[in-house]
Amino acid sequence: MSIEVGSKLQGKVTGITNFGAFVELPEGSTGLVHISEVADNYVKDINDHLKVGDAVEVKVINVEKDGKIGLSIKKAKDKPEGQPQSSYSQRPRQGRGNDSRSKDSRSKTSFQPKENFEQKMTRFLKDSEDRLTSLKRSTETKRGGRGGRRG
Repeated sequence: MSIEVGSKLQGKVTGITNFGAFVELPEGSTGLVHISEVADNYVKDINDHLKVGDAVEVKVINVEKDGKIGLSIKKAKDKPEGQPQSSYSQRPRQGRGNDSRSKDSRSKTSFQPKENFEQKMTRFLKDSEDRLTSLKRSTETKRGGRGGRRG
């Protein structure tokens, strides 16, 4: 049985690094499951998902000319239709106890009514002009007036 892109295989985790896990495949070849291909949700620490010696089902996603084999655990799982492949936008917010942004500042922007393109563009231009005016004022006071040169 040769290793082809798209095939699902059983393997055994032989090594773990901070960027992924090495999996031994049938026939003695080894492939890499990148950390982004371990689970559907965000993986901060691969050790929370895999251990050396674990038996895993993987899908071959690419085979390089130099023999490197790219594998995916999340693509090997059969999903019901209509479910997104990746859900990074839904990843849990953990370990952010003393976040400088409060919940209130995040909720203010998330509950505004939908804006159309013209409203967004108008708001962007106003904000941009305000910032530019503020920057010009700051720069002019440091230079000593409008275009003043030091002699």
